Amino acid sequence: MNPKVDFFFEKDSHWQKEYKLLRSIVLDCGLTEELKWGQPCYTFDNTNIVLIHGFKEYCALLFFKGALLNDPEGILIQQTENVQAARQIRLTSAKEISGMKATLKAYIYEAIEVEKAGLHVKLKKTAEFPMAEEFKKKLDKRPALAKAFYELTPGRQRAYLLHFSQPKLAKTREARVEKYIPQILKGLGLDDDPVKVKK
Repeated sequence: MNPKVDFFFEKDSHWQKEYKLLRSIVLDCGLTEELKWGQPCYTFDNTNIVLIHGFKEYCALLFFKGALLNDPEGILIQQTENVQAARQIRLTSAKEISGMKATLKAYIYEAIEVEKAGLHVKLKKTAEFPMAEEFKKKLDKRPALAKAFYELTPGRQRAYLLHFSQPKLAKTREARVEKYIPQILKGLGLDDDPVKVKK
């Protein structure tokens, strides 16, 4: 147990009992406990394997390379269609967790084997993500914008493509594109803070 992570398990939470149970199960599998993104994260040879986190309706084990696990029980969930590698096992009670102890350990051990084998999730290339027509038109009309966009890192490009293509209404997509053109021209990603980037 890592004392830096204790606060997470001691804080007043609807899932406190469940979190503690999950912690003991994961630690039984020989992983190292660390604090990352404010959550208990468990690593093998300094590589992220699984994370404990919670939401209003459920708490969960998040497997960083869950897409590579066999999932014989059919319990791994892709949070959204845009999540490529990670998968969750969602849980709603201490009783459920206790009953699934052996299953959860089996998934954790498999995740460790995936890491030992050096396997990687084949991520979709940026070009495979849909591009909103409204954004495509802007890139076609403005060479400087196209140049700035394609000079961004693939991760930043994907974030924009997803953000622009999400709304159902063309008017909303258009507004999103317009809002972020200055950001793209400055070479910044969707969530980059222009002030922090300058420093």
